[in-house]
Amino acid sequence: MAYNVLPLTRLIEQFERLPGIGKKTAQRLAFYVLGLPQEKAQEFANAILDAKEKIKRCAVCQNLTDEELCPICRSADRDRSILCVVEDPRDVIAFERTKEYHGLYHVLHGLISPMDGIGPEQLTIKELLARLQSGEVQEVVMATNPTVEGEATAMYVARLLKPLGIKVTRLAYGIPVGGNLEYADEVTLYRALEGRSEI
Repeated sequence: MAYNVLPLTRLIEQFERLPGIGKKTAQRLAFYVLGLPQEKAQEFANAILDAKEKIKRCAVCQNLTDEELCPICRSADRDRSILCVVEDPRDVIAFERTKEYHGLYHVLHGLISPMDGIGPEQLTIKELLARLQSGEVQEVVMATNPTVEGEATAMYVARLLKPLGIKVTRLAYGIPVGGNLEYADEVTLYRALEGRSEI
């Protein structure tokens, strides 16, 4: 007879649904949660429900926020002439960690992927175009991932923006810091040469 405690099984199954979590990790997480004192387990559950209930998309950039506008869009210190277009809210966090980018963002919430049934209408492209009508933005940096879908999305958006007279740039690609040339593929080496800069 198999060992089966239904609430535990359901908890493990819920953890398994999370990206990157396999059966063993899901079991570890489930047993960890079961080992928490009641008030800590309640705090954990409340944090999930609270985030799900209160977090929404910023009315301007589509990033995640708990207010009408995110802190970046509200900030008077940001350069409003440059807009960085990213795939996901996690990409905003990555750029903000550098402390080097001071412009605004626009989050697409995905990439064009016909194989997955995702077209431009499923992304926040029309919201991006509406933002650019004011004429305040002078440059749009396409910061999608260097994948087939990322490139296709960047090219699609660039074609839409060309008639607006806005400068559209793409992130440079190349050899990562600490990487070895001998292990780089031809496309990466080509991109590194193409995006070279003066020192």
